[in-house]
Amino acid sequence: MTAAKTILSMDMVSKSYGALKVTDALSLTLGEGEALGVIGPNGAGKSTMFNLIAGGVAPDEGKVFFDGKDITGMPPFERCKAGIGRSYQIPHPFEGMTVFENLLVGARFGGDLSEAQAYDRCVAVLDQTGLLPKANVRAGSLTLLERKRLEMARALSTNPRVLLLDEIAGGLTEQECHSLVETIQQIHASGTSIIWIEHIVHALVAVVSRLIVINFGAKIEEGEPKAVMESAAVREIYMGIEVDDAAA
Repeated sequence: MTAAKTILSMDMVSKSYGALKVTDALSLTLGEGEALGVIGPNGAGKSTMFNLIAGGVAPDEGKVFFDGKDITGMPPFERCKAGIGRSYQIPHPFEGMTVFENLLVGARFGGDLSEAQAYDRCVAVLDQTGLLPKANVRAGSLTLLERKRLEMARALSTNPRVLLLDEIAGGLTEQECHSLVETIQQIHASGTSIIWIEHIVHALVAVVSRLIVINFGAKIEEGEPKAVMESAAVREIYMGIEVDDAAA
């Protein structure tokens, strides 16, 4: 079986804030069409990793590549137009705008789509994320689950080849989490490559085929999810956190 083409990679990327090294010679690859999970304790440097990929933060050392090109010096808006879409852990929609208008901003300015293309893209994403009935509702009136869906939908409206999900399941009930996982599975099945940071491990492993563990900004484990979760290093890091059978 031929290995998937690498769509995104980080090569020995480091980032420090003063004496604090938040990313330590971090390398990773994402295959085209792959879903990659990232776990690690709070403060491990996971969100900084996303900032380095999306362009919000510049590395001190190392390089970031997308579709075979060095994008280390590329600004965030160009990375978005190139095909990197990102959600945030805490949703911050344009609350006074409708759900559809929120997506339209992403499609027109993040995806650089024409007006006709943007409308079509927004309708398709609303349908894909289960938000079509809420299209004309003000974003400020949405429930937490609906806000999470909108956060993901805004990233998808830019028509990304790679979708970065930052703890999208956090704060949801078990039933809401299950519903969101089904949507993410459908997004992945449509061909979108995904990197998903998540603390809710059983949700993560329902989607991803490979898992990376980060601690103190460095990658300490990588591999098939079940093997990674059973490793001694990971169990030590998560000491005090019970790993149930579904997660392990």
